[in-house]
This record gives sequence, C-alpha cells and structure tokens, in this order.
Amino acid sequence: MFDIGIGELGLIAVVGLLVLGPERLPRVARTTGVLLRKARNSWQSVRADIERELAAEDLKQTMRQAAAAADPSADLRRAVEPLAEPVRAPAPPAPSPTPTDGSGHEQH
Repeated sequence: MFDIGIGELGLIAVVGLLVLGPERLPRVARTTGVLLRKARNSWQSVRADIERELAAEDLKQTMRQAAAAADPSADLRRAVEPLAEPVRAPAPPAPSPTPTDGSGHEQH
C-alpha cells in the first residue's frame, strides 16, 4: 500500500518515541495498526463489490448477446411464410353436391 522501507519505519518509531513517550507509544501503535487494518479491509470489501458488480454486468451483457443470437423468431417467420400464404388466400368455391338416390349411389 505504502512504499515505506525499514529505514523510514525506524525513523517514525524514534520520532514517535520522542513525541509520545514510552508509556503511550505501544497503545498508539496498536490503535494505528487496528485502524490501518480496518481501512485495508474496507478498501478490499469495496474493491470486491465493484469487481463483483462488473462481473455481473458482463455476464448480463453476454447473456443478452447470446439470447439475441439464439432468437429463432426470424427463422420461424421465414419457415411459416410459405405455409401461411394459402391460409390467407380465399378458399375456392366448394363443388355442388350431386344428387343421390338414397342408397348412396349417384343418379345419372
């Protein structure tokens, strides 16, 4: 997170010892460590949430593209069009029934 070497840490410790004194320095160091740990954990949590949201959005976009590519409606319309044409056309007139003699045979 920070680019601090061992020399800088030593200098900070000496200045902290001079400013705070030997009684308060361990408590301040412990509190500082706890606060830094909380800040780091919060940052990691926010970062994980953002990455999760981006992954979810990417997945949603991929699913939309796959659904659009797999949409069979255009193919179905092309396949049904030749079948629908005779249905739309008017039906030819039905032939007139031929008279029968009652026994099911046609009369001539």
